[in-house]
Amino acid sequence: MDDADLIEQRKADHLRLSASADVEALAGAGWQDVRLVHDALPEVDQCAIDLSVAFLGKQLAAPLLIAGMTGGHRTAREVNAVLARAAERHGLAMGVGSQRAALRRHDLAYTYTVVRDQAPNAMLIANIGAPQLVDQDDAPALTRAEVQSAIDMIHADALAVHLNFLQESVQPEGERRAAGCADAIREVAGYVGVPVVAKETGAGLSRATACRLRELGVRALDVGGVGGTSFAAVEGLRAAAQGVTPSERLGEVLRDWGIPTPVSVIGALAAGLPVVATGGIRSGLDAAKALALGATLVGVARPLLQAALQGDAAVEAWIGQFLLELRTVMFLTGSADLAALRAQPRVVTGTTRQWLEQLKY
Repeated sequence: MDDADLIEQRKADHLRLSASADVEALAGAGWQDVRLVHDALPEVDQCAIDLSVAFLGKQLAAPLLIAGMTGGHRTAREVNAVLARAAERHGLAMGVGSQRAALRRHDLAYTYTVVRDQAPNAMLIANIGAPQLVDQDDAPALTRAEVQSAIDMIHADALAVHLNFLQESVQPEGERRAAGCADAIREVAGYVGVPVVAKETGAGLSRATACRLRELGVRALDVGGVGGTSFAAVEGLRAAAQGVTPSERLGEVLRDWGIPTPVSVIGALAAGLPVVATGGIRSGLDAAKALALGATLVGVARPLLQAALQGDAAVEAWIGQFLLELRTVMFLTGSADLAALRAQPRVVTGTTRQWLEQLKY
Protein backbone atom coordinates (compact mmCIF):
# COMPACT_ATOMS: atom_id res chain seq x y z
CA MET A 1 0.00 0.00 0.00
CA ASP A 2 1.10 3.59 -0.61
CA ASP A 3 0.91 6.22 2.14
CA ALA A 4 -2.60 7.34 1.15
CA ASP A 5 -3.89 3.76 1.23
CA LEU A 6 -2.31 3.26 4.64
CA ILE A 7 -4.06 6.40 5.93
CA GLU A 8 -7.39 5.09 4.61
CA GLN A 9 -6.85 1.74 6.35
CA ARG A 10 -5.88 3.52 9.57
CA LYS A 11 -9.11 5.57 9.45
CA ALA A 12 -11.13 2.38 9.06
CA ASP A 13 -9.30 0.84 12.03
CA HIS A 14 -10.02 3.91 14.14
CA LEU A 15 -13.75 3.79 13.39
CA ARG A 16 -14.02 0.06 14.10
CA LEU A 17 -12.05 0.16 17.34
CA SER A 18 -13.63 3.40 18.60
CA ALA A 19 -17.11 1.98 18.10
CA SER A 20 -16.69 -1.54 19.41
CA ALA A 21 -13.45 -2.17 21.31
CA ASP A 22 -12.60 -1.68 24.99
CA VAL A 23 -11.00 1.76 24.54
CA GLU A 24 -12.64 3.98 27.14
CA ALA A 25 -10.39 5.68 29.68
CA LEU A 26 -10.40 3.50 32.78
CA ALA A 27 -10.27 6.41 35.22
CA GLY A 28 -13.39 8.15 33.88
CA ALA A 29 -13.86 11.86 33.44
CA GLY A 30 -14.86 12.62 37.02
CA TRP A 31 -18.37 13.90 36.39
CA GLN A 32 -19.47 12.05 39.53
CA ASP A 33 -17.38 14.59 41.49
CA VAL A 34 -19.51 17.50 40.20
CA ARG A 35 -22.94 17.93 41.77
CA LEU A 36 -25.58 20.51 40.94
CA VAL A 37 -27.90 21.88 43.62
CA HIS A 38 -31.55 20.91 43.43
CA ASP A 39 -34.18 23.68 43.43
CA ALA A 40 -37.33 22.36 45.11
CA LEU A 41 -39.35 25.32 43.82
CA PRO A 42 -38.23 26.12 40.26
CA GLU A 43 -39.84 29.27 38.87
CA VAL A 44 -39.73 28.06 35.28
CA ASP A 45 -41.85 25.88 33.02
CA GLN A 46 -39.94 22.88 31.69
CA CYS A 47 -41.41 23.34 28.22
CA ALA A 48 -40.20 26.96 28.16
CA ILE A 49 -36.52 26.21 28.86
CA ASP A 50 -34.29 27.69 26.17
CA LEU A 51 -31.37 25.50 25.08
CA SER A 52 -30.13 27.82 22.33
CA VAL A 53 -26.59 29.16 22.34
CA ALA A 54 -24.31 31.30 20.17
CA PHE A 55 -20.95 29.83 19.15
CA LEU A 56 -18.40 31.62 16.94
CA GLY A 57 -21.07 33.80 15.41
CA LYS A 58 -23.53 30.97 14.75
CA GLN A 59 -26.81 30.41 16.58
CA LEU A 60 -27.38 26.80 17.61
CA ALA A 61 -30.62 25.28 18.86
CA ALA A 62 -28.81 23.32 21.58
CA PRO A 63 -25.30 23.25 23.09
CA LEU A 64 -24.34 19.92 21.51
CA LEU A 65 -21.44 19.48 19.11
CA ILE A 66 -21.38 16.22 17.18
CA ALA A 67 -17.65 15.79 17.56
CA GLY A 68 -15.38 15.17 14.60
CA MET A 69 -14.97 11.41 14.35
CA THR A 70 -14.43 9.95 10.93
CA GLY A 71 -13.91 10.27 7.19
CA GLY A 72 -11.49 9.01 4.59
CA HIS A 73 -12.88 5.50 4.01
CA ARG A 74 -16.05 3.96 2.61
CA THR A 75 -17.94 3.25 5.85
CA ALA A 76 -17.31 6.80 7.04
CA ARG A 77 -19.47 8.31 4.31
CA GLU A 78 -22.69 6.80 5.62
CA VAL A 79 -21.77 7.53 9.25
CA ASN A 80 -21.12 11.16 8.37
CA ALA A 81 -24.35 11.34 6.36
CA VAL A 82 -26.44 10.03 9.28
CA LEU A 83 -24.80 12.43 11.73
CA ALA A 84 -25.13 15.39 9.37
CA ARG A 85 -28.83 14.78 8.92
CA ALA A 86 -29.20 14.81 12.71
CA ALA A 87 -27.25 18.07 12.98
CA GLU A 88 -29.53 19.64 10.39
CA ARG A 89 -32.73 18.42 12.08
CA HIS A 90 -31.73 19.60 15.54
CA GLY A 91 -29.82 22.78 14.70
CA LEU A 92 -26.53 21.45 16.08
CA ALA A 93 -22.88 21.95 15.22
CA MET A 94 -20.92 19.07 13.71
CA GLY A 95 -17.26 18.34 13.08
CA VAL A 96 -15.66 15.85 10.73
CA GLY A 97 -12.67 13.61 11.30
CA SER A 98 -9.19 14.51 10.14
CA GLN A 99 -9.32 15.39 6.44
CA ARG A 100 -5.73 14.48 5.64
CA ALA A 101 -6.87 11.31 3.84
CA ALA A 102 -8.86 13.35 1.32
CA LEU A 103 -6.08 15.90 0.91
CA ARG A 104 -3.74 13.04 -0.07
CA ARG A 105 -6.34 11.13 -2.11
CA HIS A 106 -8.97 13.35 -3.66
CA ASP A 107 -11.19 10.38 -4.49
CA LEU A 108 -11.94 10.12 -0.74
CA ALA A 109 -13.37 13.65 -0.50
CA TYR A 110 -16.90 12.29 -0.95
CA THR A 111 -16.71 10.80 2.56
CA TYR A 112 -16.53 14.38 3.88
CA THR A 113 -18.49 16.45 1.34
CA VAL A 114 -21.58 14.43 2.23
CA VAL A 115 -21.93 16.42 5.47
CA ARG A 116 -22.70 19.68 3.69
CA ASP A 117 -24.94 17.86 1.23
CA GLN A 118 -26.99 16.51 4.12
CA ALA A 119 -26.71 19.55 6.40
CA PRO A 120 -26.94 22.67 4.22
CA ASN A 121 -27.68 24.96 7.18
CA ALA A 122 -25.77 23.37 10.06
CA MET A 123 -22.57 24.75 11.53
CA LEU A 124 -19.79 22.51 10.20
CA ILE A 125 -16.21 22.36 11.43
CA ALA A 126 -13.37 21.19 9.19
CA ASN A 127 -10.45 19.30 10.73
CA ILE A 128 -6.69 19.11 10.20
CA GLY A 129 -3.94 17.90 12.54
CA ALA A 130 -1.32 20.07 14.15
CA PRO A 131 1.39 17.48 13.34
CA GLN A 132 0.58 17.90 9.65
CA LEU A 133 1.34 21.64 9.85
CA VAL A 134 5.07 20.94 10.18
CA ASP A 135 7.41 18.73 8.16
CA GLN A 136 7.49 15.13 9.33
CA ASP A 137 10.09 12.49 8.52
CA ASP A 138 8.04 11.06 5.66
CA ALA A 139 5.74 13.92 4.67
CA PRO A 140 5.96 17.67 4.10
CA ALA A 141 3.76 20.11 5.96
CA LEU A 142 0.34 20.89 4.56
CA THR A 143 0.41 23.89 2.25
CA ARG A 144 -1.85 26.90 2.59
CA ALA A 145 -3.78 25.64 -0.41
CA GLU A 146 -4.33 22.25 1.24
CA VAL A 147 -5.52 23.82 4.48
CA GLN A 148 -7.94 25.99 2.52
CA SER A 149 -9.05 22.94 0.57
CA ALA A 150 -10.08 21.21 3.81
CA ILE A 151 -12.31 24.18 4.64
CA ASP A 152 -13.73 24.45 1.13
CA MET A 153 -14.37 20.70 0.95
CA ILE A 154 -17.31 20.97 3.35
CA HIS A 155 -17.94 24.73 3.11
CA ALA A 156 -16.95 24.85 6.75
CA ASP A 157 -17.89 27.59 9.20
CA ALA A 158 -14.77 26.95 11.34
CA LEU A 159 -11.56 24.93 11.25
CA ALA A 160 -10.44 22.59 14.03
CA VAL A 161 -6.72 22.03 14.43
CA HIS A 162 -6.47 18.86 16.44
CA LEU A 163 -3.73 18.29 19.00
CA ASN A 164 -3.22 14.53 19.13
CA PHE A 165 0.36 14.12 20.28
CA LEU A 166 -0.51 11.36 22.75
CA GLN A 167 -2.09 9.38 19.92
CA GLU A 168 0.85 10.04 17.60
CA SER A 169 3.26 8.92 20.35
CA VAL A 170 1.61 5.52 20.64
CA GLN A 171 0.70 4.99 16.97
CA PRO A 172 3.28 2.70 15.34
CA GLU A 173 3.47 5.00 12.30
CA GLY A 174 2.93 8.17 14.35
CA GLU A 175 4.22 11.61 13.49
CA ARG A 176 6.23 12.81 16.46
CA ARG A 177 7.76 16.07 15.30
CA ALA A 178 6.10 18.96 17.16
CA ALA A 179 8.70 21.75 17.03
CA GLY A 180 7.21 24.66 15.10
CA CYS A 181 3.56 23.64 15.57
CA ALA A 182 2.74 26.73 17.63
CA ASP A 183 4.04 29.08 14.95
CA ALA A 184 2.21 27.07 12.30
CA ILE A 185 -1.09 27.37 14.19
CA ARG A 186 -0.54 31.12 14.52
CA GLU A 187 0.03 31.31 10.77
CA VAL A 188 -3.10 29.29 9.96
CA ALA A 189 -5.23 31.41 12.29
CA GLY A 190 -3.94 34.47 10.50
CA TYR A 191 -4.75 33.51 6.93
CA VAL A 192 -7.84 31.30 6.94
CA GLY A 193 -11.12 33.13 6.65
CA VAL A 194 -12.94 31.17 9.36
CA PRO A 195 -12.40 30.87 13.13
CA VAL A 196 -9.84 28.31 14.27
CA VAL A 197 -10.70 25.91 17.10
CA ALA A 198 -7.85 24.20 18.95
CA LYS A 199 -9.05 20.65 19.61
CA GLU A 200 -7.38 18.20 21.98
CA THR A 201 -8.25 14.57 21.34
CA GLY A 202 -8.39 12.91 24.74
CA ALA A 203 -5.56 14.19 26.93
CA GLY A 204 -7.05 17.52 28.03
CA LEU A 205 -5.87 21.12 28.16
CA SER A 206 -4.07 22.86 31.00
CA ARG A 207 -4.69 26.50 31.89
CA ALA A 208 -1.23 27.46 30.61
CA THR A 209 -1.74 25.73 27.27
CA ALA A 210 -5.18 27.27 26.85
CA CYS A 211 -3.72 30.74 27.32
CA ARG A 212 -0.87 29.98 24.89
CA LEU A 213 -3.41 28.91 22.28
CA ARG A 214 -5.34 32.15 22.75
CA GLU A 215 -2.15 34.07 22.02
CA LEU A 216 -1.74 32.06 18.82
CA GLY A 217 -5.05 33.42 17.55
CA VAL A 218 -7.42 30.51 18.02
CA ARG A 219 -11.01 31.52 18.66
CA ALA A 220 -12.28 28.57 20.73
CA LEU A 221 -10.94 25.61 22.72
CA ASP A 222 -12.20 22.03 22.59
CA VAL A 223 -10.59 20.55 25.69
CA GLY A 224 -10.86 16.87 24.72
CA GLY A 225 -10.19 15.71 28.26
CA VAL A 226 -9.53 12.30 29.78
CA GLY A 227 -12.72 10.36 30.37
CA GLY A 228 -14.02 9.22 26.99
CA THR A 229 -12.32 7.29 24.22
CA SER A 230 -8.60 6.81 24.87
CA PHE A 231 -6.72 7.03 21.59
CA ALA A 232 -3.70 5.64 23.39
CA ALA A 233 -5.80 2.51 23.91
CA VAL A 234 -6.99 2.57 20.28
CA GLU A 235 -3.45 2.80 18.96
CA GLY A 236 -2.27 0.20 21.43
CA LEU A 237 -4.78 -2.27 19.98
CA ARG A 238 -3.68 -1.41 16.45
CA ALA A 239 -0.09 -1.97 17.50
CA ALA A 240 -0.98 -5.35 19.02
CA ALA A 241 -2.58 -6.43 15.74
CA GLN A 242 0.60 -5.46 13.92
CA GLY A 243 2.86 -7.18 16.43
CA VAL A 244 4.51 -3.90 17.48
CA THR A 245 5.03 -4.75 21.14
CA PRO A 246 6.64 -1.48 22.34
CA SER A 247 3.69 0.58 21.01
CA GLU A 248 1.21 -1.94 22.38
CA ARG A 249 2.77 -1.59 25.83
CA LEU A 250 2.89 2.20 25.52
CA GLY A 251 -0.85 2.23 24.82
CA GLU A 252 -1.48 0.26 28.00
CA VAL A 253 0.76 2.46 30.15
CA LEU A 254 -0.65 5.75 28.81
CA ARG A 255 -4.31 4.74 28.51
CA ASP A 256 -5.39 7.27 31.16
CA TRP A 257 -2.72 9.90 30.49
CA GLY A 258 -3.88 13.51 30.63
CA ILE A 259 -6.13 15.98 32.38
CA PRO A 260 -9.76 15.03 33.19
CA THR A 261 -12.43 16.90 31.29
CA PRO A 262 -13.97 18.90 34.20
CA VAL A 263 -10.49 20.07 35.24
CA SER A 264 -9.68 20.97 31.65
CA VAL A 265 -12.88 23.00 31.31
CA ILE A 266 -12.17 25.04 34.42
CA GLY A 267 -8.55 25.56 33.45
CA ALA A 268 -9.36 26.58 29.88
CA LEU A 269 -11.84 29.25 31.00
CA ALA A 270 -8.86 31.42 31.98
CA ALA A 271 -8.16 31.99 28.29
CA GLY A 272 -11.42 33.91 27.94
CA LEU A 273 -12.50 31.91 24.87
CA PRO A 274 -15.55 29.72 24.24
CA VAL A 275 -14.89 26.24 25.62
CA VAL A 276 -16.19 22.94 24.27
CA ALA A 277 -16.28 20.16 26.87
CA THR A 278 -15.47 16.92 25.06
CA GLY A 279 -14.34 13.78 26.83
CA GLY A 280 -16.64 11.37 28.63
CA ILE A 281 -19.91 13.23 28.07
CA ARG A 282 -22.34 10.33 28.17
CA SER A 283 -25.62 11.88 29.30
CA GLY A 284 -27.54 15.11 29.49
CA LEU A 285 -26.61 15.21 33.18
CA ASP A 286 -22.90 15.14 32.30
CA ALA A 287 -23.59 17.90 29.80
CA ALA A 288 -25.41 20.03 32.37
CA LYS A 289 -22.47 19.73 34.76
CA ALA A 290 -20.00 20.77 32.05
CA LEU A 291 -22.16 23.72 31.04
CA ALA A 292 -22.58 24.75 34.68
CA LEU A 293 -18.78 24.75 35.03
CA GLY A 294 -18.61 27.27 32.18
CA ALA A 295 -18.45 25.34 28.90
CA THR A 296 -20.27 26.88 25.93
CA LEU A 297 -20.89 23.56 24.20
CA VAL A 298 -20.41 19.89 24.94
CA GLY A 299 -18.97 17.51 22.37
CA VAL A 300 -20.02 13.88 22.03
CA ALA A 301 -18.27 11.26 19.91
CA ARG A 302 -18.40 7.55 20.74
CA PRO A 303 -22.09 7.21 21.73
CA LEU A 304 -23.15 9.00 18.56
CA LEU A 305 -20.76 6.94 16.44
CA GLN A 306 -22.25 3.75 17.84
CA ALA A 307 -25.77 5.06 17.17
CA ALA A 308 -24.88 6.23 13.65
CA LEU A 309 -23.72 2.74 12.72
CA GLN A 310 -27.30 1.63 13.49
CA GLY A 311 -28.89 4.40 11.40
CA ASP A 312 -30.96 7.57 11.60
CA ALA A 313 -33.52 6.26 14.08
CA ALA A 314 -30.88 5.30 16.63
CA VAL A 315 -29.21 8.72 16.40
CA GLU A 316 -32.58 10.44 16.69
CA ALA A 317 -33.39 8.43 19.81
CA TRP A 318 -30.00 9.15 21.40
CA ILE A 319 -30.16 12.90 20.80
CA GLY A 320 -33.78 13.06 21.94
CA GLN A 321 -32.94 11.33 25.21
CA PHE A 322 -29.83 13.46 25.71
CA LEU A 323 -31.74 16.73 25.25
CA LEU A 324 -34.55 15.49 27.51
CA GLU A 325 -32.01 14.79 30.26
CA LEU A 326 -30.35 18.18 29.83
CA ARG A 327 -33.67 20.03 29.84
CA THR A 328 -34.83 18.12 32.93
CA VAL A 329 -31.67 18.94 34.89
CA MET A 330 -32.06 22.58 33.95
CA PHE A 331 -35.65 22.45 35.17
CA LEU A 332 -34.60 20.88 38.47
CA THR A 333 -32.04 23.62 39.04
CA GLY A 334 -34.52 26.37 38.14
CA SER A 335 -32.53 27.37 35.05
CA ALA A 336 -34.57 28.96 32.27
CA ASP A 337 -31.59 29.10 29.90
CA LEU A 338 -27.92 28.22 29.70
CA ALA A 339 -26.80 31.51 31.21
CA ALA A 340 -28.93 30.76 34.27
CA LEU A 341 -27.46 27.25 34.49
CA ARG A 342 -23.92 28.68 34.56
CA ALA A 343 -24.92 30.91 37.46
CA GLN A 344 -26.21 28.04 39.60
CA PRO A 345 -24.22 26.78 42.60
CA ARG A 346 -22.36 23.50 42.25
CA VAL A 347 -20.32 21.28 44.52
CA VAL A 348 -17.02 19.71 43.45
CA THR A 349 -15.61 16.83 45.51
CA GLY A 350 -13.22 13.92 45.27
CA THR A 351 -10.36 13.58 42.83
CA THR A 352 -11.58 16.49 40.72
CA ARG A 353 -11.38 18.81 43.69
CA GLN A 354 -7.85 17.57 44.43
CA TRP A 355 -6.81 18.34 40.85
CA LEU A 356 -8.25 21.86 41.09
CA GLU A 357 -6.67 22.57 44.47
CA GLN A 358 -3.21 21.31 43.56
CA LEU A 359 -3.18 23.15 40.22
CA LYS A 360 -4.49 26.24 42.04
CA TYR A 361 -7.41 26.62 39.65
